[in-house]
Amino acid sequence: MEQITVIKIGGNVIDNAEALERFVKAFAAIEGAKILVHGGGKLATRMAERLEIPVQMIDGRRITDKATLDIVTMVYAGLVNKQLVAALQGAGCNALGLSGADGHIVRAHRRAPNPIDYGFVGDIDGVDSALLGTLLEAGITPVFSAIMYDGERSLLNCNADSVAEAIARGAATLAPTDLIFCFEKRGVLRDADNEDSVIARITPTSYPPLKADGVVKGGMIPKIENALKAVEAGVRRVCIKHADDLLIEGGTIITND
Repeated sequence: MEQITVIKIGGNVIDNAEALERFVKAFAAIEGAKILVHGGGKLATRMAERLEIPVQMIDGRRITDKATLDIVTMVYAGLVNKQLVAALQGAGCNALGLSGADGHIVRAHRRAPNPIDYGFVGDIDGVDSALLGTLLEAGITPVFSAIMYDGERSLLNCNADSVAEAIARGAATLAPTDLIFCFEKRGVLRDADNEDSVIARITPTSYPPLKADGVVKGGMIPKIENALKAVEAGVRRVCIKHADDLLIEGGTIITND
């Protein structure tokens, strides 16, 4: 393999039928080995409400008790994952839907309950790069939900950004790897109200002033910091861009100095 492309999508694509159709066509057109990682969008919340299962959130993060774990597993690893796989197959991309438990390909552990007990929420331990390579060499495009496995019969709800980063790090041991986060904006903006203010490049040197000045803030902080960890660990580059720009240059590129 000359290179591997890992792409992560979230609710801004999954919850919008037209955006999803555009994304599927663009993703299928990407040449070479590729991997898709997806979140679950709002469907799990709607399903929980329909079944009268309380939805608990702390700082925007879902508390995953046993009933909620059943819901997110059905929705993320089931309905959403298989709909994506079917769409990709229809676009000529030979996709295979996976959770971390399948082949024990992504290992995780349950997050410690202190200071907040998030329930059945996991943090990633590692990726079976050899199995990943076998699938890619066979011309298969893995499509990962963010439902992982602890090795002891328990499924875990994980952060899809973290799953994508871990898989990209594993893929980087096989071939030069790029990681793309599809974002609702064109990239990281210097001015949140100006779509033309995309910061073209962020490095370990340029990031601290951006954070100190409040240019990078809120939920963008962990996304950038995870991206910097990824490039430090061997991922060639990370790009944050709008899904509609998948096949063109642009967005914010994150690399080592």
